[in-house]
Amino acid sequence: MFDYENYEIECERIRASNNELLEMFKNDLELAGLSEKTIRSHISNVDFYINEYLLREDVHPMEDGVGMVDSFLGYFFIRKCMWSTPSTIKSTAASIKKFYKCMLDHGNIQKAEFDYLRSEIKENMENWQADCAMYNDSDEENPFDWF
Repeated sequence: MFDYENYEIECERIRASNNELLEMFKNDLELAGLSEKTIRSHISNVDFYINEYLLREDVHPMEDGVGMVDSFLGYFFIRKCMWSTPSTIKSTAASIKKFYKCMLDHGNIQKAEFDYLRSEIKENMENWQADCAMYNDSDEENPFDWF
């Protein structure tokens, strides 16, 4: 447990490391021939995940994000991000998956971690999108009422 000052110091250290990883990711996307607009979108999605969500309550480095994608896309993103739609859930998941594939390719995570992330996304995508659609529709029952 950190006091606030040490929490902020540790977050800044992780953000600096994350920014290097984002630059590596950007370079890989450029080498793959993606458009500048697509690259910006992927970078923005991943930056929000690793530099905002993973650091919002505790100090979680990029590696911890492998196991936190369900809580992010299945709860936080739907309830706290006013731009969440079933489509943005899918595009954000695609960005996160591409980022962690890059991390695997560069030896920053293990294959088993990447496989776990992929299976979480594949197994939960329909539910996340359905919950998001229900949450955004004022005529539907709120799928998060039990919280």
